[in-house]
Amino acid sequence: MIDRLVSVPADYDLRGSLASLMKSGMSPPIARWVDGALHKATSTPSGPASVRFARAAEGVEVKAWGPGADWVLANAERWLGLHDDPSAFEPLHPVLAEQHRRRRGVHLGHTHRVFDALFYVILGQKVTEQGARGSRQSLWCQYAETAPGPVHLLLPITPSVLMELGTFHFHPHNVEAKRAATILECARRAKRLEETVHMELPDAHARLHAVRGLGPWTIGLVAAVALGDPDAVQVGDYHLKNTVAWHLAGEDRATDERMVELLQPWSGQRRRAVAYLGLSGAAPRYGPRLGVNDIRGR
Repeated sequence: MIDRLVSVPADYDLRGSLASLMKSGMSPPIARWVDGALHKATSTPSGPASVRFARAAEGVEVKAWGPGADWVLANAERWLGLHDDPSAFEPLHPVLAEQHRRRRGVHLGHTHRVFDALFYVILGQKVTEQGARGSRQSLWCQYAETAPGPVHLLLPITPSVLMELGTFHFHPHNVEAKRAATILECARRAKRLEETVHMELPDAHARLHAVRGLGPWTIGLVAAVALGDPDAVQVGDYHLKNTVAWHLAGEDRATDERMVELLQPWSGQRRRAVAYLGLSGAAPRYGPRLGVNDIRGR
C-alpha cells in the first residue's frame, strides 16, 4: 500500500464529486463506500489496482494497492475533479442556480480509463438500468478477478479476457449479439481507444465515433467519465431529453434536438448543467414502466 494527501478546496464535497464517476451505480461491486471512504477497483496502464479516497482535515487521503498503485496516486487529482472549476459555471436559470448553490463543492472528475467505461456503458445500450445491472453482475461474477486491497472488490474485465470470447458467450448474460459485437470490437481496439485520453477532445470523439456500435449516447457518457469532457451530453437518452425540457421550459416531452437547443446557453459546460438537472428530478412519466427484456430462453 502507498498513499498521499491531496490538497482540495475547503468546501470540497468528496461524495458528491466522486458520484460523478458512478453514474451507472455500483453493481457489480467495482466500488464501495465504507465508513465514509470510497474504495474503487480499476485497471491502469501498469496493472490492476484499488484505491481509497477519504476526506481528511488537510485534504483528501488517497491510498492505493496493487501494481497500478503508483499510477492511481499520480492521477488522483483527475479522479477528484480538481481540474474542474465549478465557479466557471453560470447557472442562468433558477433550477440550475439552486443546484449550483447547494453543490458548490462538487467537482466533476474523470478516470482516464476509456475501455473500462466503454464496456460498462455499452451494456446499458437500449435496455433498462435493471437489465444492464443484471448483465454486469452476471458477467463480472464469471470473468472478473478480485482487486488487490483490504475491501472485496472486482476488477474491470480486461480486453484480453474478452477477446477470448465470441458473441455467443454473452447470451447467457442477457446480452444480445449486437452489444456483444460492439464490446468485442472495442476490446480489439482497446489500445487505440485508450490513446484518446491524450488527444484533443474533437479528435478523441472522432476516434470513438469510428467504432461501429458507438453512438452519441455511449460516447457522451464515456467522454464525461473517462475523458473529462465538460461539454459531454448523452444525446439519445430515453429520459434525459424530457428531464431537460421539463426543468428548463416546463415541457414534459421533448426531442433530442429540442434538448440541444435548450442547453445551448451552457455550451462548453453542458456536463454540469445536465448533472444538475438530473438531480432536480425527472419529468412526469406516463404509461407502464418498461420491464427487463430477457433473451436467455430464446
